[in-house]
Amino acid sequence: MTVTEFPPAQPLRPAHIPADGLYEGRRVLRRTPDGWQDRPYELFELVPQGATIGAEIRGLDLSKPLSAELREELNRALLEWKVLFFRGQHLSSERQREFASNWGELETNPLLERGDSEDVVRFDKGAGGVPSYENVWHTDVTFRERPALGAVLQLREVPPFGGDTMWADMAAAYDNLSDEVKARIEGAEAEHDFLPGFRRFYGPERLAQWQELFPPVTHPVVRRHPETGRRMLFVNTSFTTRILGMERAESDRLLRLLYQQAHVPEFQVRFHWQPGDIAFWDNRATQHYAVADYGDARRVAERVAIAGDRPF
Repeated sequence: MTVTEFPPAQPLRPAHIPADGLYEGRRVLRRTPDGWQDRPYELFELVPQGATIGAEIRGLDLSKPLSAELREELNRALLEWKVLFFRGQHLSSERQREFASNWGELETNPLLERGDSEDVVRFDKGAGGVPSYENVWHTDVTFRERPALGAVLQLREVPPFGGDTMWADMAAAYDNLSDEVKARIEGAEAEHDFLPGFRRFYGPERLAQWQELFPPVTHPVVRRHPETGRRMLFVNTSFTTRILGMERAESDRLLRLLYQQAHVPEFQVRFHWQPGDIAFWDNRATQHYAVADYGDARRVAERVAIAGDRPF
């Protein structure tokens, strides 16, 4: 038997690795909380689109009213997969509102362009309207005391290429934080304000009209889902301004680290739209990003949002 001898190991040269970056390695990818019982879906076909987030629902016509049993099963799918996709529904605005209202009272958003009613928001890119963008990772309306429970978005017109939307699972984002970072943000609260997300699109006169309507609010940095109990990161680039009780530089650095978590592909799903498609997402558990890669082409979407609860 031949024994191979190796030379003594040489000491490694010094190499500095920043303590708060993103690194390669195994990710924790839990789709549901510990102890959650997986059950088959009986009233539709569910086709997963990602490891922890995103599922296409097949075999349903959303123009028809939902039975109590179907609503319950769709809600379970929403809790388990965070965003649901329905192809080729072509709903009227009224029927889109009726579908969303199965999950609660609808909310209005005076900061965005109105559709057919006050609780329908229209995004019409390429038509010379308000030049707003959603191509940053964010959770909708966290500047409200009670941010939206969820939203139902339908694409009326799609560009010839691009225009996808991406969602990130913020429970997975929390799960993969280091123990040191989890300890730092345990019990922490952050301020949220509408101004950072809208000041690039409106003048100061118009923004000033909304300041009294939307004063800054505070939410926990880590919230618990009211239905599943999961812990989730609840800060976002558009509306979170600072972590309370920290010096500005420390707050900014920690927020940059937390914002990065939505950028991890293993926590994401990406959806390529066709006209009439519907996406229904849990705004409590996700962030999303509308990819603005279609130049001057037109993209028309309508969104209905469902009023939520106060994060805890």
